[in-house]
Amino acid sequence: MLITHDTRCALDTVVDLVNTVPEDESAPDGLPDVAALQHFVGTHEISDVGVLTELDLSAVRVIRGRFAAVFAAPDARTAAGLINDLVAAAGTTPRLTDHDGYDWHIHYFAPGASIADHLTADCGMALAFFVVAGEQERLRRCEAPDCRRAFVDLSRNRSRRYCDSRTCGNRLHVAAYRARRKEAAG
Repeated sequence: MLITHDTRCALDTVVDLVNTVPEDESAPDGLPDVAALQHFVGTHEISDVGVLTELDLSAVRVIRGRFAAVFAAPDARTAAGLINDLVAAAGTTPRLTDHDGYDWHIHYFAPGASIADHLTADCGMALAFFVVAGEQERLRRCEAPDCRRAFVDLSRNRSRRYCDSRTCGNRLHVAAYRARRKEAAG
């Protein structure tokens, strides 16, 4: 599957956005205030964003929950319905652009769109490409029992199971190794 630079950026953005959702009521929100949203926008180099407000923060929190549902979708039909609803609500306006040193690419949001519509359009279309390519199963949640972070499995054979092999994957492998050694020691 060919993934263009702008699609990859949108995928990274939507994964990071979904992963700001608190895992439970006791966990902190990854987007607690407008300053955090501004930092998120800056970190992901999201272009064409004006001054952010509490309304923007509220709208982004709503769409991140809707994106989280896409990662939890049991099948392509469900994912497609969720993505269609998201993208339709954003009022996509595809247009070619070359800015900030990047070659020609497509923006799906209308000029002057809110940050929520901007994220919904660009990230929604990036996820849509996976459904269209028959690759919806690559939109995953970490299989570690104490982690439910979202990720996009871009491995060649669709075998990635953990959001980060150095943390979740390694921790589980070490625990399994210790359990086997303990069992062998009797």
